[in-house]
Amino acid sequence: MRRLALFLLLLSAGSFAQDAIPAGTILPVQLNSSLKGGKVRPGQSVSARLMQDVPLPAKRKIPAGAKVLGHVISSDSPSTGEIQISLCFDTLLRGKWRIPIVTNLRAMATMMAVAEAQTPETGPDRGTSAYSWTTDQIGGEVHYHGASVNSGSSRVGASVGDGVLVRPASKPGTPCRGMLYNNDVPQTLWVFSSDACGLYDLPGLTLVHAGRTEPVGQILLRAAKGKLNVPSGSGLLLRVNPYPGSSSN
Repeated sequence: MRRLALFLLLLSAGSFAQDAIPAGTILPVQLNSSLKGGKVRPGQSVSARLMQDVPLPAKRKIPAGAKVLGHVISSDSPSTGEIQISLCFDTLLRGKWRIPIVTNLRAMATMMAVAEAQTPETGPDRGTSAYSWTTDQIGGEVHYHGASVNSGSSRVGASVGDGVLVRPASKPGTPCRGMLYNNDVPQTLWVFSSDACGLYDLPGLTLVHAGRTEPVGQILLRAAKGKLNVPSGSGLLLRVNPYPGSSSN
C-alpha cells in the first residue's frame, strides 16, 4: 500500500506539472540566494519565492510564497578572464507537492530596482493607502494601483492586490516574445512591465542564454572575473517551457 501511495503521489505531481501549469506561464519570483562569482559551485542550491498568486486553469492557482528551487549546473572561467555560470530552476514546491518544471529567464532586476518599482512616484508615503499609489514598473510602464497598468496612454493590463495581470509583449531588438504556446491570457508580472526583457540594474553582467532554446532550461550568465554578482532579493520573471513529452512541444 505504501508503494502504491508513493506511485500515485508521483503520478499526480507529474500530471500537475504537465497539465495544470500551461507552457508560457510566467512565475514572478524573488531570489532567496545570492550568486557571486568565485563562490558559486556546481550543485549549489538556488532558491526563490513566488511574489504573486499565479492563476491556473480550472480556477486553481499557485499561491504567492510558494518556492521555486534550482541549482548551479556549472561554473567556470574561460581563458578570456571572465567567469560564467549555468543554472536552472526546475522544481516548484506547492504545499505537499514537489513538482518538476522547466523554465527560462525572461527578465531579472536587482533588489534596488525591485524596491524602486514598489515606491510611489511621489516618494515614500505612509499616509496614503498602497492601493492608491502610482508606481513605475521595471521596464517603464506605469502601475495605477487599484486600477490599471499603462504604457503611455494605452492600458495594457490590470492592477490586482499583489501585483499586475498583463499580457506579455514582445520587445523589438530583443529575443523576448509576447504570447507563446497558445497561452494568450494575462500573466502575473509583479513589478515588471509587459515588455520587460533581459537584465536591469546589473551592469557588467551578460545574459548569454535564457534557456528557451537548446539547452532548454539552462540559464547562462557571464561577467568579468570577480564582477559576477546577483544579490539575494533580486527579482526574476521565469517562464515555464513545455514539459518534455507534453503536447505543447
